[in-house]
Amino acid sequence: MSERAIISDVAPRDGLQSIGPFVPTATKIELVRRLHAAGIRRMEIGSFVSPKAVPQMADTGEVLRAALALPGLESTVLAPNRKGFELAKAAGAQRVGLFMSVTESHNKANVNRTCAESFADLSAIVADALAAGMQVRFNLSCCFHCPFEGVVPESTPLAWVARVAALDPAMEIAIADTTGNAAPDQVRRVMAQAVKAFPAPDGGPRFAYHGHDTYGLGVANVAAAWDAGCRVFDSAAGGLGGCPFAPGATGNVATEDVAWLFHRMGVETGIDWAKLLDAADYAADVPGGTPGGRMRAVPAARRAA
Repeated sequence: MSERAIISDVAPRDGLQSIGPFVPTATKIELVRRLHAAGIRRMEIGSFVSPKAVPQMADTGEVLRAALALPGLESTVLAPNRKGFELAKAAGAQRVGLFMSVTESHNKANVNRTCAESFADLSAIVADALAAGMQVRFNLSCCFHCPFEGVVPESTPLAWVARVAALDPAMEIAIADTTGNAAPDQVRRVMAQAVKAFPAPDGGPRFAYHGHDTYGLGVANVAAAWDAGCRVFDSAAGGLGGCPFAPGATGNVATEDVAWLFHRMGVETGIDWAKLLDAADYAADVPGGTPGGRMRAVPAARRAA
């Protein structure tokens, strides 16, 4: 294996945020620890958002403190605005994830702002975060399909990628299939154009792909993004997830499915398969969650562990 994919597990945040009953903090911390034991070295720990809007994330600070104690783990927290960023910085997050949608309808539903308003606010936060020595990821949601506007013209996400890329030459940019309704050829074209137009100055990975599995195309879209030059991939153990502001969207593509895909492709991930299945089982058993993915139910994959 000569090439390497970076898997960022988002189960502690995106996987749990839509669950109705509050997941105990101890359960979230245990999930983080099991994922870390499996070799995951990047995780989306939580988000500093209004607890009234997303009550499941009210304990992000406590979960982050536990995550920061794990060796070699890079912890990301999402921040929708200036207040969230200041909380993330004070809490010691290594990477702050900023986000906006590329469609007006979803951005309004998600953060109650126009795209222009979000970009103006987030641009200033990018500058302040980099000045503070934090790493930044700029997430662009609904790059392929919007729950309110339908299929998104490919020129739309690419125009936003250009604007975001201009903020910093090395900042990571995530291109997201928020509803899980992207098609592999669509993902390949958009990602390939972005990777070609805006390479990282050091030659390292610049773009990330965030996909859901609503229509069963999650793994195929990951493979398409890989073929297009993407090297950072979001996924959730147990296939948990779903955006509360994207009607009909279901879980993230499962980390165990993505790990198996890359293993079969001869791509290194640094993941311990048996321990990953343990973490995925733990995630899938969280009360109130709706697990997804395929590999946990394949007997041969179990025996391989």
